[in-house]
Amino acid sequence: MQLTTAIGCAVFALNALAAAQEPAAPYQPEVGQKGKDVQWVPTPPALVEKMLDMAAVTSKDYLVDLGSGDGVLVIAAAKRGIRAMGIEYDGRLVDVSKRNAEAAGVAGLTKFVRGDIFKTDFSKATVVTTFLLPSLNLQLRPTLLAMKPGTRVVSNTFPMGEWEPDDTVSIEGPCERWCKALFWIVPARVGGTWRTPEGDLVLTQKFQTVSGTLDRLPISDGRLRGEEFTFTAGHRTYTAQVHDYRMTVRTVRDGKPVEWTAVAR
Repeated sequence: MQLTTAIGCAVFALNALAAAQEPAAPYQPEVGQKGKDVQWVPTPPALVEKMLDMAAVTSKDYLVDLGSGDGVLVIAAAKRGIRAMGIEYDGRLVDVSKRNAEAAGVAGLTKFVRGDIFKTDFSKATVVTTFLLPSLNLQLRPTLLAMKPGTRVVSNTFPMGEWEPDDTVSIEGPCERWCKALFWIVPARVGGTWRTPEGDLVLTQKFQTVSGTLDRLPISDGRLRGEEFTFTAGHRTYTAQVHDYRMTVRTVRDGKPVEWTAVAR
């Protein structure tokens, strides 16, 4: 009886040792698990592709995904030949993302960092993607608006407060949740008074929408798309390219093209 007990104990100990030596299964995230500011929810693959299409990404872009989760959007961008970085607060999800990028064969185009999206620098991005609650988007908005004009921003589902999107698309066909993407282009800053050969150009800007006067003529249809600015004054339409404190303006007068420069006062 004592021998049987001893053998049983030895077998149990060997099994326990073997189990301890087996590598632990890789961590896998669970839908709805809590993070620093939001729960983790995967973006549907169809919406991922829609978001990249909206931003018209090319191999010249550098995309940063804020709150990158398991890396699905960064990896999808890399599959299109785009350099991309994901910023994620949960270190376990960063590890998952790196494994997924390796498995997809795009590790060389991707980078995943553990960091706080409100503290990590992403100012060099030409495309920024998010899947964050509206309150977090509002906190990020000043940082996004301070980025280089022309930077494209795409949000899964959630808006940016009063900053109206330039475009909105939804997944076609059956879709239960997370079916919409919103798109913005960071506008140049043009509010103020500009000196021009046609008189003062006085502009009031609200995000990409602009009102004001040109030599006291009211401006209508004022719109910014990055550094491109279009407006109508009187019966004439103007197209401008903004370069910091200078603006190259083109119009047509008496059937002939006219170009002049406006300078911020």
